[in-house]
Amino acid sequence: MTQSNTPSRDRLEATLARLDGRRHEERVFVKLYSDTARAEADAADRRLNDGKRLSPLDGRIVSIKDLFDVVGEPTLAGSIIRRMAEPATADAAIVQRLRAAGAVIIGKTHMTEFAFTAVGLNPHYPVPGNAIDVRLVPGGSSSGAAVSVAEGTSEIAIGSDTGGSVRIPAALNGLVGFKPTARRVPLDGAFPLSPSLDSIGPLARTVANCALADAIMAGDVPRALTPVALDGLKFGIPKGFLLDDLAPEIARAFEASLQALSRAGAKLAECSIDDLLARFAEATSIGSIAAIEGSRIHRNWLENEDATVDTRVTSTLRRRLAVPDAALEKLLRTRQDLVRAMDERLAPYDFILLPTTPIPAVDIASVEHDKQAYRRVEDLLLRNTQVANQFDLTAITLPMAGTSLPAGLMLVGRHRTDRALLAAAASVEMLLQDG
Repeated sequence: MTQSNTPSRDRLEATLARLDGRRHEERVFVKLYSDTARAEADAADRRLNDGKRLSPLDGRIVSIKDLFDVVGEPTLAGSIIRRMAEPATADAAIVQRLRAAGAVIIGKTHMTEFAFTAVGLNPHYPVPGNAIDVRLVPGGSSSGAAVSVAEGTSEIAIGSDTGGSVRIPAALNGLVGFKPTARRVPLDGAFPLSPSLDSIGPLARTVANCALADAIMAGDVPRALTPVALDGLKFGIPKGFLLDDLAPEIARAFEASLQALSRAGAKLAECSIDDLLARFAEATSIGSIAAIEGSRIHRNWLENEDATVDTRVTSTLRRRLAVPDAALEKLLRTRQDLVRAMDERLAPYDFILLPTTPIPAVDIASVEHDKQAYRRVEDLLLRNTQVANQFDLTAITLPMAGTSLPAGLMLVGRHRTDRALLAAAASVEMLLQDG
């Protein structure tokens, strides 16, 4: 949880100057809070000088995704049709907690429309190209969140994760991204996609910074992570569907990561979950939970054929309006049965390990106007991450070494094992860095 010795105001001014220099072609932030951020930074510096820091987060520069309420303005959630929505009457719960801990909130970041897609494209805004190469997709839906941290215009970013929307862009931009157990962090004041699956999580360069932001948002007391001995930890490797069709570099990096863990004394064992994945796929043959619940949230504008909304969003949501409420209720009951079955299946393991995404970031040009290519890429990006949301698990992605483009190693833990997962991830992080 170490913090720069440079005053918050100085770090903020350097960032604002950088953003001002590209103000006519800004792609990462959709709104800046320059004046309030300066006041927050000044207050943080005064507290530091007086020895009265509010928390270890005090003075950190934080960006928030464009779906969190900020008092006095409409919450756009990446959509131009919400520009005339009623202004928020209060900050979102997590924004209130971040401010109370001394965060310097610099602005709202780009996202895909209504957080519904995972590649990172939104037709209403320029694409915030990947921080490694602007010609590549950033990943979504928390696209601007990831780029803001990876390029250094925020120190911690807050996103949302319904099927991988924190972990996908984190992996593609070389960051740590954490999805907590659903409902552990309050969703009040966050524009919903799927109430059954939505989670709020941080993106940062280190596990420690993710753990810090997560604790603040969850209402916990921030504590330094206690290192965990990897010797003796048992990791399940889900052989089968989730390891199919890996890009060769990612397959090699994943295998190298497993070998490093094995040398450190970790126990690796095959873990079969394909039958549970198949049962979930069968249950959602009527439509994904996110799409069906989303169709209810967006019913009003979906019935307007002229609504100016991304066709990648409208085409799916309109089809799911026809799913009866009784079918959704049955699906959610089935999901609970499968959640319990998955929990039992994972009980013999401390955590399971997967590549976060089977592929690295692709060229924007390859998917921007090719619907078939876009769908193939999106399905691959979501394939591994969405398992944690579907089965009510917690998960974190760490940068893997040995690839030309960023790729992630994902650790997945059982429901409510968040703190243990973060501690183990910090140890794996050190191992991968040392390797």
